[in-house]
Amino acid sequence: MSLRQMEYFLAVVEQSSFTRAAELLHVTQSALSHQIKALEREIGGALLERLPRGVRPTPMGRAFLPHAEHAVRSAGQARRAARAAAGARGGELHVATLHSIAIGLLPTVIGAWGRDHGGVRLVLREYASTAELREQLERGVADLAVGPRPEAWQGPVVPIGGEDIVLVVPPGDPLAHRASVRLAELADRRWVRCSMEHTVEGKLFLDWVCEREGFTPLTAVRTEHASTAVRMAACGGGILLTPGHVVDATVGAGAAGPHGHAVLAFDPPWRRELTVFSRVELTGAAAAFVELLRTADSAGDSTATGTAGRMVRTADSTVAR
Repeated sequence: MSLRQMEYFLAVVEQSSFTRAAELLHVTQSALSHQIKALEREIGGALLERLPRGVRPTPMGRAFLPHAEHAVRSAGQARRAARAAAGARGGELHVATLHSIAIGLLPTVIGAWGRDHGGVRLVLREYASTAELREQLERGVADLAVGPRPEAWQGPVVPIGGEDIVLVVPPGDPLAHRASVRLAELADRRWVRCSMEHTVEGKLFLDWVCEREGFTPLTAVRTEHASTAVRMAACGGGILLTPGHVVDATVGAGAAGPHGHAVLAFDPPWRRELTVFSRVELTGAAAAFVELLRTADSAGDSTATGTAGRMVRTADSTVAR
């Protein structure tokens, strides 16, 4: 059984056609069929069922499929890791993360990477939830993941800093001129909720923290993306709990529209730990990427006055603190 045979099998399954798979692989259809038959002989049974309109995997083929996917991905990662470790042009580093981290924390890191490590290309994969992020890394779709610390992870986990959790309200809100707020004060408020909200102990984060304060949050609107949720809150659609760097990336100073927005810290402050986690030791380009993430977090902590507790008004471009 060869890696090439597994690649050919996956192509046929993906395309549901020997003809389209052969075109995709730049081989003749007869050569493709020969390799699939050789693979089936070694496995001991048919992996693919030929139908009048296409091809689909047999029960044996469906059982074989995830293992073939893992083997092919692992081989690709081995090639990328070797080239990336040597800084070879054409090497790739595949990074998985949450959408909120991708729009908030990573742009400056990726910009620095392009200046210092231009020979190694980054491929960014964004996911909506921590559960999906973990699942996809376990499946081998990326070399490393950037996100909250995963529970009971078997591979390396490297802390890279954290993100402040803040409250977003419109400028006319009674809380707008305050620097901080206690969660218990918000029991009768209506919230903007996002489908990308992370989970804690099997519950959505807002539900989890509000339950600890003795109330259930009231929902005003649900959105699909973190950036949409921030804009909804800034315009009065409800109050929002979100990482501070998502606010900066979405409606930062000068970009919030004519109504502006207010951002408050929580009392006591909330800060979520961020990590890089992987299935194998982080070396070469992966280790260099981790160091850039650490540097970015340190610079943010030492130079910024902080998102929380400031009022952003775009009508006159002033910032009241």
